[in-house]
Amino acid sequence: MSLKNTWLFPIAYCDAAEPWQLGFQDAATPMMQGIIDLHHDIFFFLIIILIFVLWMLVRALWHFHYKRNPIPERIVHGTTIEIIWTIFPSIILMFIAIPSFALLYSMDEVVDPTITIKAIGHQRYWTYEYSDYNSSDEQSLTFDSYMIPEDDLELGQLRLLEVDNRVVVPAKTHLRMIITSADVLHSWAVPSLGVKCDAVPGRLNQTSIFIKREGVYYGQCSELCGTNHAFMPIVVEAVSLDDYVSWVSNKLD
Repeated sequence: MSLKNTWLFPIAYCDAAEPWQLGFQDAATPMMQGIIDLHHDIFFFLIIILIFVLWMLVRALWHFHYKRNPIPERIVHGTTIEIIWTIFPSIILMFIAIPSFALLYSMDEVVDPTITIKAIGHQRYWTYEYSDYNSSDEQSLTFDSYMIPEDDLELGQLRLLEVDNRVVVPAKTHLRMIITSADVLHSWAVPSLGVKCDAVPGRLNQTSIFIKREGVYYGQCSELCGTNHAFMPIVVEAVSLDDYVSWVSNKLD
């Protein structure tokens, strides 16, 4: 959970899973904000349809009770009602399809990235390569990210979510994640960033990320990749550009 100070009061963002959580984590990217907005739009139509179906069901049970209507009518066709319940669902689907297609195409849009990071899934850890800074095989920014065991956790750290090496990136910068696997199927997923991309052996998958605010974002491998699947978390830390430059300099020294 990260904090943002405003002129009136601080805002606490939900950037990690919480006990008994039902809703989404707070959006940290435009893509995740679009996903949340689309969910709310679809849920609005769902509530309307639910109320309408319940009303029809209760009305049918009330008016066609055997005591109120002992002699049932033999109505097998109703042209008007059949036209209505064919056209109206089509209109609703159109209202849902237009924003969903717009979001889908925007998620696949290729943006010229400032930084490229390669994530490689292993059993049971992740390897990250910042290939933009590789001047030679001897000098490269590559590191492994393992989950911190429960016995080694410090006060305030999250169980099953903390790692020894975080993915540090600058906020408000276009990033490109190249995701693959070295052994079995994995999935690089961070809910607050709106990212869930499969890591497939022998294949490179790509996704773009633009983090709007500084903070620490938690995710996990969301593919059933075998024993200890739940013990390879992902932690992305978005920092200011100056802090990111200092971090890169310290890693390359």
